Amino acid sequence: MPDTANPLIVQSDRTVLLEVDNPRYEECRDRLAAFAELVKSPEHIHTYRISPLALWNACAAGLSVAGMLATLEQYSKWDVPGNVLADIREYAGRYGRLKLTKVAGALLLEADDPLLATELWHHKQANPLLVERVDDRRFRVDLLERGRLKQTLVKLGFPVEDLAGYVEGEHLELSLRRQLADGSPFGLRAYQLQAADSFWAGGGVTGGSGVLVLPCGAGKTVIAMDVVARAQTSTLIMTTGITASNQWKRELLDKTSLHEREIGLYSGERKEIRPVTLATYQVMTYRRKGEFVHLNLFNERNWGLIVYDEVHLLPAPVFRVTAEIQAKRRLGLTATLVREDGREDDVFSLIGPKKCDTPWKVLEKQGWIASAVCHEVRLPLAEELRLPYAVGDPNEKFRIASCNPGKLDVAAWLADHHREDQVLVIGQFLDQLDLLAERLAAPLITGKTPTHTREQLYGQFRTGELKRLVVSKVANFAIDLPDANVAIQVSGTFGSRQEEAQRLGRILRPKSDGRQAHFYSLVTRDTRDHDFAVNRQLFLTEQGYAYDILDARELMEPPDYPPNVIPFRQTG
Repeated sequence: MPDTANPLIVQSDRTVLLEVDNPRYEECRDRLAAFAELVKSPEHIHTYRISPLALWNACAAGLSVAGMLATLEQYSKWDVPGNVLADIREYAGRYGRLKLTKVAGALLLEADDPLLATELWHHKQANPLLVERVDDRRFRVDLLERGRLKQTLVKLGFPVEDLAGYVEGEHLELSLRRQLADGSPFGLRAYQLQAADSFWAGGGVTGGSGVLVLPCGAGKTVIAMDVVARAQTSTLIMTTGITASNQWKRELLDKTSLHEREIGLYSGERKEIRPVTLATYQVMTYRRKGEFVHLNLFNERNWGLIVYDEVHLLPAPVFRVTAEIQAKRRLGLTATLVREDGREDDVFSLIGPKKCDTPWKVLEKQGWIASAVCHEVRLPLAEELRLPYAVGDPNEKFRIASCNPGKLDVAAWLADHHREDQVLVIGQFLDQLDLLAERLAAPLITGKTPTHTREQLYGQFRTGELKRLVVSKVANFAIDLPDANVAIQVSGTFGSRQEEAQRLGRILRPKSDGRQAHFYSLVTRDTRDHDFAVNRQLFLTEQGYAYDILDARELMEPPDYPPNVIPFRQTG
């Protein structure tokens, strides 16, 4: 029943307002986030939007329409507008109205209603993808148009449930180890097993394609290896770079029965095609005379499974070829489904719907990822930069504010304050990072750093030989630095929520001594840097984190504070 003490206000335009200071905030947020998207998150009221894609992903992950409606009605202050209830039933009810099946080798699109079938047959975008109308509810579809048809129909508001099945691919015998090389036992955690089960679905047509959303450090690689072991098939794994590929290879050799001769690396440095091949997104998007010369890798072997690591970064050319290989099982892994190019619907249609979304805070409470405190340190723009900032174009304003020289002092103070910790300093602009590396007497890793040098520095950081590392955005993804427990972000990629997720994720692996992790974001007050920081924080709010707002001048004033104690001024 509606109750004014509840935290939720549901509006007729399908936006939902959530009161942060309400005692029921956290329980309501966790249920609402399963089928609504966070739009903005100022201090006291967070705004969510109920979109068709969010509803379809929720349906695919197993959430019922009744469960969504119950959440709104249970937590709303007032009666939920009737049109919102009707819209949820309508949009969620569209999931599964269209199905792709295979009958006697023919690919068929089947509608649950003849009128819907007639509408599609006469639609100028859908019709060219339909070969012929078989009867009043079914169409024959060209096998190669399976992906493009799903792309088109999801944009028309009718997501397709793909039950056409998959090719088995070239057989590959492998299993997960029960004991690692160091003698320690190995097995999947309960949530990892549940995620793998959700994707695999018993090996039937209802599984085999989709996206698993889990925090950095939660073991997405382990889940993927379990899927490969279930599939027993030759597998192509797409990664964010050669460092990530090397990391995957180490994990595969450590935790599966695969031999080194069965794992190939396909990158700008090496071109090996083996039963399990690790290829980088960079090499797949390399052009020669306007042609993507390496995209044929998708057809070089009879792959039965394609794994897309960090699927939210999938480049457009790989989307294109993915549309043509819908008969292969496809697994997407990510910490956040947010894409900066807005192509979440293409991930849904081409890779598959969300099959699992495990909240970060849930795993933190269970001890599987480290407890983290997030801080935003605000500082004024340097006086000598105020005029250049005032007359600069938008991109120049962002660069000036991001590279505010005052950030060097704050970063140095924080690094010294955490002198006993493992500290990563992360930024976007190379000139700024050069100055920071010199100021902190720390090594710098950028895209130009040779792979062997990166591996050496990461290794020294893992062992504690190095206490500080300055890294560019190359360290955003798939870098295993388990003992890193402090991250200082001095600049970022405009308002990238996905980047915020990856950077926080660098420090979330559980610490052997139980230390708490600290994530600092240095922000120039009243500038575009500040504006974009608000958007980056949306991701953290979605996951249940809050920023403590600190003033840089007050922070660095004496008296000194003991290590790991920060004088909090205000909660945002």
